[in-house]
Amino acid sequence: MTVLPRAFAWQRTDTTGGEFVTLDDRRGLRAKGIAFASDNTLYSCRYELHTDDAWVSTRLELAVEGGGWRRTLRMERAAGRWRVTTSEQGNLERVLPNAPFAGIEEPDRLHAVLDVDLHNSPLTDTLPVRRLGLHRAAPGTVVRIEAAWVLLPSLAVLPMEQSYEVLGPRRVRYRSENFTADLELTDDGYVAEYPGLATLA
Repeated sequence: MTVLPRAFAWQRTDTTGGEFVTLDDRRGLRAKGIAFASDNTLYSCRYELHTDDAWVSTRLELAVEGGGWRRTLRMERAAGRWRVTTSEQGNLERVLPNAPFAGIEEPDRLHAVLDVDLHNSPLTDTLPVRRLGLHRAAPGTVVRIEAAWVLLPSLAVLPMEQSYEVLGPRRVRYRSENFTADLELTDDGYVAEYPGLATLA
């Protein structure tokens, strides 16, 4: 088993929960993490995330489980197209009646996606920041992207438009639909403070 050289942990500030990840970011990103929360139902999530050298997401594997259920998701990007596979055991709908199905019915809707965004994960907010060099960009820089938003705990995948605006050194404003958050970053672009969600431990 490969030992990864760096580690981060975030504490959730909106609910009981947190995220811990080990990673190697010397050439793109390779990360293994675990998150848990009790925001809509109690669950834990284990994931493995890979990008290429330019920080374009290439693979995301997740396993989410709670009392009486377990779901998995695998997303892999090759030749400009995403392949998405899922599995399910038990019954998430028993504890979360309106939970959507895992995955996405039409993966071709993700054709413009270069970044994955795991719901309530500070780590995945780093992906477009590093890919686009926003942690070193001039204030006023604004970029718009389409990300693959992976909902927890259902593992439904949705294409979502997002924008990032550089406010100043180590500060970026994130927008998606009617939601806005001003992120505080570390020197190398990781989220240090996500107001209302999490803080770096």
